[in-house]
Amino acid sequence: MTINATPQTGLVLEGGGVRGIYTAGVLDVFMEHNITFDGVIGVSAGAVHGCSFLSNQKGRSIRYYRKYCSDHRFMGFRSWLTTGDFVGADFCYHELPDKLDIYDHDAFRHNPTHFYVTCSNVETGQAEYIRLTDMRAQIDYLRASASLPYFSRIVEIDGRKYLDGGCTDSIPVAAFRRMGYRRSVVILTQPADYRKKPEMRAMPFLFYRKYPAFAAALRRRHEVYNNTVTQINEMAEQGTAFIIRPGHSLNIGRLETDPDKVQRVYDIGRADAENLLPSLYKWLQRSI
Repeated sequence: MTINATPQTGLVLEGGGVRGIYTAGVLDVFMEHNITFDGVIGVSAGAVHGCSFLSNQKGRSIRYYRKYCSDHRFMGFRSWLTTGDFVGADFCYHELPDKLDIYDHDAFRHNPTHFYVTCSNVETGQAEYIRLTDMRAQIDYLRASASLPYFSRIVEIDGRKYLDGGCTDSIPVAAFRRMGYRRSVVILTQPADYRKKPEMRAMPFLFYRKYPAFAAALRRRHEVYNNTVTQINEMAEQGTAFIIRPGHSLNIGRLETDPDKVQRVYDIGRADAENLLPSLYKWLQRSI
């Protein structure tokens, strides 16, 4: 049975570094059950795993994470010290999808679902939501969305400077509503009782003193995040959001390199999605 969400229903994917492999588990269950959406918007790791969902490559994320997460070319302090990026830019965004675990560009191009990634404009301190239509030509937007502050070089595209979308809009459900998506399935990577804590006070301005608007955004990101979680909870009560999130802390670091720990979190995502399928079917088939 194919379940197509009601038009104007979106899928919103939070980031969280390696914690985002939870989302990959949920998305693989969606693919197994042919659950589709009118639009998908991802942030950081959410955008990375959203790519495989849009190309309908079930199992791709966990496959290459297990194989390469402990590889210094994929990510690690060696990469950070030698290139300025904790996540290896050339390996992850070129060698891996083009040679080692080939990305299905044709499937992506023929998928009618609109796909957006969220990036933080370093000069304005504002979130930007970029629709991707060609993963090869626009791969730097995906890389920008997942370029962690403090651990990544600024990504420059067409004269604009970007970093991780989670710095300015970690869960862009409000942005999707402005685009016309009247309700959303939201995949979060933190449990219901999680609230983000403030950054170390001096750190944003120490690292990004040339970009005061971005530093200010980092200083208030916890407020934006926590307010968004409250908004999403209210939307769920009203029936305009369906939330999938872990029942407890996943106990995995944003930069985890142990493949067994990665597998454990992926499996939790799969189990949560499978348990929620009956409720999700009912919600998707409900009229707006």
